[in-house]
Amino acid sequence: MTPEQKVKWLVLAYLASCDDLPVPAYPCDNVDELFDAADKDHVYDCQCEVRSGQYETGLEPEWSSHYESKAVAARLPDGSFVGWTYWYGGGKHGDPGSLEWMENAYEVNCTEEQKMVTVRTFTKAKSEGV
Repeated sequence: MTPEQKVKWLVLAYLASCDDLPVPAYPCDNVDELFDAADKDHVYDCQCEVRSGQYETGLEPEWSSHYESKAVAARLPDGSFVGWTYWYGGGKHGDPGSLEWMENAYEVNCTEEQKMVTVRTFTKAKSEGV
C-alpha cells in the first residue's frame, strides 16, 4: 500500500468504528475502491478527525504563508507509521481542511522508548509578617 492508501485505510477504519461496522482488513488491496464507494459526507467528517494525526513527529513539515503546519503521524495495525502535514489556522476566512494532505503522505520510522522523568513545579512561597 502507498502512504496515501494507508491514510485512506485510517479514514475507513475510523468510519467503521463510528458506524459500528467491521474495520477493513489491513493491508487492504481494494482500499481505493472502498474509499471511493463510501458515503462522501461521512468520509469527509472522518477525514477531518484523522487529519490531525495521532502523534506530532517533530519532523519539518511543509509550510505555507497562509496556514500554520505541523508534521503528524498515525500507527497502522502492522506497527508501521505513516505521516503527513497537518494544516491549521488561517484566520477567520481560512479553510485549512480544504488543502490536499492525503496525497502528500509519507512513510515514517518511529522508535519508542520509555523514560522515567522527574518534573518539578515551583511556586513562590508566601512571606509571613511582611
